[in-house]
Amino acid sequence: MSGLVFRQLFDSTSSTYTYIIGCAVTRLAAIIDPVYEKVSRDVKMVNELDLKLKYAMNTHCHADHVTGTAALRSATGCQTIISKASAAKADLYLNDNDIVKIGNLDLEARSTPGHTDGCMTFILHSHKLCFTGDALMIRACGRTDFQQGDARKLYHSVHGRIFSLSEDYSIYPAHDYQGRTQSSVREEKLYNPRLTKTEDEFVHIMENLGLKYPAKIDVSVPWNMRCGPTEVEDKEILADIAANKPPA
Repeated sequence: MSGLVFRQLFDSTSSTYTYIIGCAVTRLAAIIDPVYEKVSRDVKMVNELDLKLKYAMNTHCHADHVTGTAALRSATGCQTIISKASAAKADLYLNDNDIVKIGNLDLEARSTPGHTDGCMTFILHSHKLCFTGDALMIRACGRTDFQQGDARKLYHSVHGRIFSLSEDYSIYPAHDYQGRTQSSVREEKLYNPRLTKTEDEFVHIMENLGLKYPAKIDVSVPWNMRCGPTEVEDKEILADIAANKPPA
């Protein structure tokens, strides 16, 4: 990937992928969907890659893990970013089609609501990389039964804003539960068992998934609405997260 420094990292507890994208010329970087318990790992990786972290970004307000964005700001001096529609706190807010400049790299922020109102897909057109958060996953998609979820809105977001990209764009989701690391627009258009259906069929599938209440939602959402804890992997905060205790 000429001109790009790229790493995909994984949190096994929440099955969350975190991405580091850096400009190989200026050494400026952004991190997408960091996990609070992994902030020290992420800082170490940024330093080992000889990068300077400019932004810590979330694709949306997550319900399954506590974000590491504020802690990364404390550790590195970076700025935090999330969509304005999320209503969560951050240093900078994104609207549809805004461009985040990371050195010589231009990252498009494309609104893809449906899982939540604030979901965004980040697209690096220069390298045909698409960071889809929970809107589109590998042979799946984010649930739509909480946090402003809307199955019809998600269907139109994926088909109109992601499947409209060239089929050779790579898909990098926020999660995978079966060990898969990436997909492509072409693959998901052909093989996604939910999004290859008609809109009405998709809505029926989403209304009948029978998923359990998210294990970490009661601690994750309150923290994530405030950008996450500012302390780097504080022991008391880690214990509270493990015990599903929301912030005061």
